[in-house]
Amino acid sequence: MGRVFEKRKHKMFARYAKMSQSFTKIGKEIAIAIKAGGGSGDPNSNSRLRVIIANAKSLNMPKANIDAAISRATSKLDKDFEEIAYEGKGPHGVALIIETATDNPTRTIANLRAHMNRTGGTMLTSGSLDFIFVRKGIFSVNLSGIQLDEFELEMIDYGMEEMEDDGEGHLIITVPFTKFGAMQKALEERNIEIVNAQLQRLPTTTVELTEEQQEDFGKLLDRLDEDDDVVNVWHNLK
Repeated sequence: MGRVFEKRKHKMFARYAKMSQSFTKIGKEIAIAIKAGGGSGDPNSNSRLRVIIANAKSLNMPKANIDAAISRATSKLDKDFEEIAYEGKGPHGVALIIETATDNPTRTIANLRAHMNRTGGTMLTSGSLDFIFVRKGIFSVNLSGIQLDEFELEMIDYGMEEMEDDGEGHLIITVPFTKFGAMQKALEERNIEIVNAQLQRLPTTTVELTEEQQEDFGKLLDRLDEDDDVVNVWHNLK
């Protein structure tokens, strides 16, 4: 019984640790959004901040945590974070783009090199993987009340490339990177609830690995996931 309890306790602590990491990364994104919005911590006048708050809520981040992150950023208690995307090849040739939010790029790149070196990967120069990934905006919206046929025709004018019902009450909308802001505005003007929105880097080509090779690659992903400076990791593993 004691072993079962200890195992459950370990899983619980691991889950809370993962949640804490997610909240820390969202806090950095909030700080960057406020900086990009001219210091405005008002989501009504800061469209990027509105999206991040919606994403935070979808991850069950408490309102108190969101408000605290906004307060820190607007009162300049937060460090000055900047967004930097790094490129690399993981073990067995898997292409990677690692998006970071950092107040110390020297520390960040040193840590990324260490992660790569210890798992059989290597860092690449910027632009090396432009031909492998394409940037897309992905919106998840509340399907309730939407007339699909009419809605689809309207959204095509705002750059919609694909629309899909996820079977869980949400509609997934894909737009080009350059149309992200236009689609966000169009949805908000129609009072359509944005459950989640993100700029993603989707691979144009993929690689397949054996189960053993996937385990090697998983070790790198685990290290990157635990790095507080890392916000998103995109790869082309099938």
